[in-house]
Amino acid sequence: MSTTASDRVLHLSEQTRRPLAALSLIAVDVLTLELALMLGCLTRLLVYPLFPVGLGLKQFAGPAAGILLLPMIYYWAGLYPGYGLGAVHRLRARVWATALIFLALLLWNYVVAAGEWSRGVLLSTMVFSLVLPPFAQTLFRRFARPRGLCGIPAIVLGAGPLGGMITEKLKNDTELDLIPVAVLDEDPEKWGKELHNVPITGPIAANVEYQGLVRVVLVAMPELDRDGLVQLVHTLSFPYVIVVPNLSGLQTLWTSSRDLGGVLVLEVRNNLLIGRNRVFKRALDWGLALVLLLMAAPIVAVCAIFVKIVSPGSPFFRQEREGQDGKKIMVWKLRTMRPDAERFLEQYLDAHPDERETWLRSFKLKKDPRVLPVVGRFLRRSSLDELPQLWAVLTGEMSLVGPRPFPHYHLRSFSREFRELRRTVTPGLTGLWQISARSDGDLDIQERQDTYYIRNWSLWLDLHILLRTVRIVLLAKGAY
Repeated sequence: MSTTASDRVLHLSEQTRRPLAALSLIAVDVLTLELALMLGCLTRLLVYPLFPVGLGLKQFAGPAAGILLLPMIYYWAGLYPGYGLGAVHRLRARVWATALIFLALLLWNYVVAAGEWSRGVLLSTMVFSLVLPPFAQTLFRRFARPRGLCGIPAIVLGAGPLGGMITEKLKNDTELDLIPVAVLDEDPEKWGKELHNVPITGPIAANVEYQGLVRVVLVAMPELDRDGLVQLVHTLSFPYVIVVPNLSGLQTLWTSSRDLGGVLVLEVRNNLLIGRNRVFKRALDWGLALVLLLMAAPIVAVCAIFVKIVSPGSPFFRQEREGQDGKKIMVWKLRTMRPDAERFLEQYLDAHPDERETWLRSFKLKKDPRVLPVVGRFLRRSSLDELPQLWAVLTGEMSLVGPRPFPHYHLRSFSREFRELRRTVTPGLTGLWQISARSDGDLDIQERQDTYYIRNWSLWLDLHILLRTVRIVLLAKGAY
């Protein structure tokens, strides 16, 4: 068998790899934080004509030293190396740590430094510090993991459907950095085979061969009864033992274990049912939508002119969609298709029956014949056609993040239970499946991702999706 990334990680000793990964991540943060300071200083200099306050070395030297406290707080928050932390939890820890340090620097400036530091430099540096280091960390992890420089080996106990799902998740999720190197199962017929390219090496008892090499073991054996599971967990001599219950469909974010008088219970917080969370979400929508709409207005005007030149008729397209609680809302877009798009689509699908199956699977066509040449394809790939919906976000009919408001023919393809679940939240300008699959996602992926979002909602998840949306749009990934 050829040497894989998992093999290289396993052969690299834990004593060498963990400090190397932590030091590398710290170095990446230090470099990008100082870059954030440089950009903060540049921003302050650019606005100097508007706010002509004297600037000197001491206005920049203090913040330059102060932001070096951030890696210390990040380390305390468990971000180095941060194995096992999901993207949303990592974002939350980083934002809180960054806000805490810059608040401390502002207080130090007023109390100790007598206001000598530039507040403009501090505030602009904080903004860049929230954007640049996470982006650089993601790039580094994607570079380092295949080379065995980042990540921690793990073994999975159980090669059934649940074990297969966990193994596939660990293989594909670069944020967690838990790298499955082996799967163990009691079925002898599975030994020597592979589960998602991970070898099934032997029975459960063979876990002793990985002691000292592997720090994390995941137990994915729902067939075990309570006594069998307790006995197995007690025999596992690993620093971290993760028991994976067969609770498919239950929310995963913001679910925590509690001790209820000696009984292990799971506390599930339904964040969207908490009133203050809805207020925070609406405030975030309104504030960002107002700024974005003012910035987008001239772009929409220019794009509308080009659409009008290419195709006669209104440069805008509107369609009735379903909003929260089943209310009808009108969704506006820049028109990217020919005026007779629906009739032309039916004629095209009749003439190309092989394309009809693709259409019914995702209601998307990679080479959609209805799209206007050049202008239409550019607007769709750049997502600029969606900008008029910012007005709906401002009025409250839509949210920046949420399940997309699908056309009625699209909704009818989903189950009744899922349609009812969608009606409990405000539809969004972007959503979870847009940043993971975008146009490549079929109906199953759309339903699974939207269900996850609704049941696991938080402001941190919204921020994660918004940041990922910016990257996805800039790369035009999965758009057609």
